[in-house]
Amino acid sequence: MDIEQQEDLTPWYALRLYSVRHKAVSKWLEEQGIEFFVPMHYVDIELEGRVKHILRPVVSNLVFVKKSMTEKAFRQFVFNSPYKMSVITKSRENREFCEIPAREMHEFRMMCNPEVELRKYVSEQEAKLKAGTPVVVKYGPLKGLSGKLVRSNKKYYLLKEVPGLGVMLKVSRWCCVALPSEQ
Repeated sequence: MDIEQQEDLTPWYALRLYSVRHKAVSKWLEEQGIEFFVPMHYVDIELEGRVKHILRPVVSNLVFVKKSMTEKAFRQFVFNSPYKMSVITKSRENREFCEIPAREMHEFRMMCNPEVELRKYVSEQEAKLKAGTPVVVKYGPLKGLSGKLVRSNKKYYLLKEVPGLGVMLKVSRWCCVALPSEQ
């Protein structure tokens, strides 16, 4: 198998920022050689009497970073950073970092493409409250993506949850197949 064809199985972390200096944090992570992802979307703002279509972060205090060191080393990296931030943990009681599997992160990144228009972002709490069926998309441009099939405003969406955020893409329920239940 060719090296480029091998699937990258490196998990990701979600970082919560305690400042609004998103660009500065992104630049700093890039300088440190850390691969990161910031979900972006287009917003319309009015400047000098004209409407301008600009790209902005979906959530101003959330950055996803690829795990490139041990948890202990990453904990020290975050502690020593020039910006105040924390890694999202599994729970208040369990202080282990919440790892996002590579496949889940890959699908999440695909669903966050700013060019896709029929998409909604929801908070982590809203995503957990949404009732739905675990499915995999079998047909169409979203083929291969998995998530929860949920209904919102009489439309069906494929919901993908990651720590800190959820993204919903409009989908036809007929192209989705329910995953076998885990018992």
